[in-house]
Amino acid sequence: MSNKDMNDTTDRDEIREEFWESIADSPFVMMALDNDSKHSIPMRAQLDKDANSAIWFYTSRDNRLAKGGPAMMQFVSKGHDLFACVSGNLTEETDAAIIDKHWSKPVEAWYEQGRQDPSLLMLRLDLADAEIWEADPGVVGMFKMMTGMTMDGDEMGDHARVPL
Repeated sequence: MSNKDMNDTTDRDEIREEFWESIADSPFVMMALDNDSKHSIPMRAQLDKDANSAIWFYTSRDNRLAKGGPAMMQFVSKGHDLFACVSGNLTEETDAAIIDKHWSKPVEAWYEQGRQDPSLLMLRLDLADAEIWEADPGVVGMFKMMTGMTMDGDEMGDHARVPL
């Protein structure tokens, strides 16, 4: 499917909303810095329903993502029916109110000295854009897959590039 077809055949607002719902349901992602040749690592996203342009992550100062910079985040929904690759920029979050807002007992378990642990680092991914795929083949697509018939790109679901 061409980029033109991809954007013409999908409701970008709807697919963006489905992304946010899916990541809220299962906030586990893979993240890597663009300028680093190291593999992506698993992270747990901290979401804020009022901040559709950022996602936060608690980590430690010795984590390979700690230096920040241009980054890429990959996400697969719990049901494997939505896939996303999100670009953005990782920076240290210094706002104590935001760090406190997302603090929880499960987060605290990772830090020996809790909220005061000197290794504690919160990173903010300022979102740029995403490429999102919805895997929903429908009846025709399922029939073609089961019988080995050639699939058309739009028979597997929607695909869109969206600003976040």
